Amino acid sequence: GHKMYGPTGIGALYGKAQLLEEMPPYHGGGEMILSVTFDKTEYNRLPYKFEAGTPDIAGAIGLGAAMEYIEDAGLKSIETHEKNLLDYATAAVSSIDSVEIIGRAPAKAGILSFIIDGVHPHDAGTILDQQGVAVRAGHHCAQPALERLGVQATVRASFALYNTREEIDLLAQGITKAVEVFS
Repeated sequence: GHKMYGPTGIGALYGKAQLLEEMPPYHGGGEMILSVTFDKTEYNRLPYKFEAGTPDIAGAIGLGAAMEYIEDAGLKSIETHEKNLLDYATAAVSSIDSVEIIGRAPAKAGILSFIIDGVHPHDAGTILDQQGVAVRAGHHCAQPALERLGVQATVRASFALYNTREEIDLLAQGITKAVEVFS
């Protein structure tokens, strides 16, 4: 959910019925079991087989609202806005000495990963946070990819429909401050 402006902890599983029938559930709880004995468990039909316990009703409503928000904004409009922000941020951050942008694929999501020479990503993240700029710093659940790129960790700025160029200017100012602090 949170990857599309919705609440955390909610999502959907979509798959071929045959595969879902064969797949064992990873979690147990009410509504997913038809019967249970000491010898055997019989699971409910799809989709209930994978819906253990009390459903996250508030999360489902929030996810629905997020989907409507995206639909109203339009995927193409969101994509264009994020691409424009990414291009602007790439130019702004590239102009700062000691900064290396990691990943320059021509067609990529609105994410800018970078390292600052002589500054640990967590330190850069802390300085940016103090400047009111929210970023992620670390492995980003992608250690093999980072290893392949020859870096241990990065700072990652993610751009979305609600971000502005002014916020990217604050990002660039914060990075400049991090460079100054650790020079």
